[in-house]
Amino acid sequence: MKKLILLIITTMISLLFPKGVVAQQDAQLSQYVFNGIYVNPAYAGYREQLNVNAFYHNQWTGIKGAPQTLSLVVDAIANNGNVGLALQVSSDRIGAQRNTAAYANYAYRIRIKGDGSSRLALGVGIGVVQLGIDGALLNPNIPEPDQPSGMQHTIVPDARAGVYYSDNRFFAGFSVDNLIAQYLDVDRFAFVPQPKPHYYLSAGLMLPLSDNIQVKPSFLLKDDRGGPTSLDLSTFLVLGERLWVGGSYRTGVKLYNKSYLLKDLTSRNSAAAAVQVFADQNFRIGYAYGFSVGSLKTNSGGTHEISVGYFFDKKEIRMLSPRNF
Repeated sequence: MKKLILLIITTMISLLFPKGVVAQQDAQLSQYVFNGIYVNPAYAGYREQLNVNAFYHNQWTGIKGAPQTLSLVVDAIANNGNVGLALQVSSDRIGAQRNTAAYANYAYRIRIKGDGSSRLALGVGIGVVQLGIDGALLNPNIPEPDQPSGMQHTIVPDARAGVYYSDNRFFAGFSVDNLIAQYLDVDRFAFVPQPKPHYYLSAGLMLPLSDNIQVKPSFLLKDDRGGPTSLDLSTFLVLGERLWVGGSYRTGVKLYNKSYLLKDLTSRNSAAAAVQVFADQNFRIGYAYGFSVGSLKTNSGGTHEISVGYFFDKKEIRMLSPRNF
């Protein structure tokens, strides 16, 4: 059954991209509100203090070749908070694909209000991406003439850009990645996936329900102009100064006509429950469990995602501001 599911996944990818597996898909995270750098370089410096964050995402456990993502980010501010700096390293695996990326991110944070409580950030990330595929994991019924028998990879430069607005209650951002890698020639590596731009639109707000309870709804819209558009809807309750409890729902949406997609393509719906805990003023740990609502719901062990963060010299938590989390 697991081999059958993997075959179905591979077939879906080949149908979404008629020329073969030629496009790299970015990972979709359940806890994206705590990992903003992963989708938007303008998020650099948003927490306004030196911090280290990491996450591990293991999707569709129990299915061979299912996606796995690992990322580490070091984030800080400079120039009295007017500049955000972040270093991000990530590794993605799905099937035979092996992709590793490293970006140096810079954000210029414009003060909308004099006290700095409202800012518009313009960000850019410059880095390199190693694109690879392990031919030993490819086992088609009819092998291709040039199918690799071992690891095949190439390293390409890349850039990403974004804009991000935030104040004490509201945030919104837009970003795009693979700005350079999409134009580079990787055809000499016939089976290495060609990166394509991914577009992200996000927004959310913090609403006070009482002195000790806040609610934070948000959304993330993702599109790569190759596959279905994905929409994440999330809501968290912030209890006291230590605990976040919430969940998210992901579904496909149709923003514009994509004639190259199958007409009866089913949306890959999923849901997740998540919790974030501040063990003390400096250390945060989170966990999310996701499960498929569609055809994979009875064939996978769900999705597990762990997120941890450490804040250096953390200031007193301001519950009315989402940036402390």
